[in-house]
Amino acid sequence: PSGCQLRAASQRAESRGEKAITQVSKGTCEQGPSIVTPPKDIWNVTGAQVYLSCEVIGIPTPVLIWNKVKRGHYGVQRTELLPGDRDNLAIQTRGGPEKHEVTGWVLVSPLSKDDAGEYECHASNSQGQASASAKITVVDALHEIPVKKGEGAEL
Repeated sequence: PSGCQLRAASQRAESRGEKAITQVSKGTCEQGPSIVTPPKDIWNVTGAQVYLSCEVIGIPTPVLIWNKVKRGHYGVQRTELLPGDRDNLAIQTRGGPEKHEVTGWVLVSPLSKDDAGEYECHASNSQGQASASAKITVVDALHEIPVKKGEGAEL
């Protein structure tokens, strides 16, 4: 709504004995993060290079981190903040492509069986948080990667 519409609504509220509408901040309204482009599941062979990407948006601009999700006994879940001390893993983030948007990548090279699992893109700001995840599956040979008829495979 415009400033004029808000002033009119405030006056109507006051005439009914209700609290006036006041401006809390100038500029764009704040909003919690939301996932614009989630990471996608990927299959590849041991020794290959793979990456996952994730785009998030929010106001104020969210902070994006990557976690590896670990499942323990009885389905208990915990996360490992990446990159940790892993020398075959790199994390990169940048602003954009749109205003208040952040894009992040996790690069794994060379890929090993230990890298298989669920990876979570987690965004947070003062208004909330959002996350999305994808799985990396590691196989020993290309012929082990399932491809649906009529679809290509992305390695």
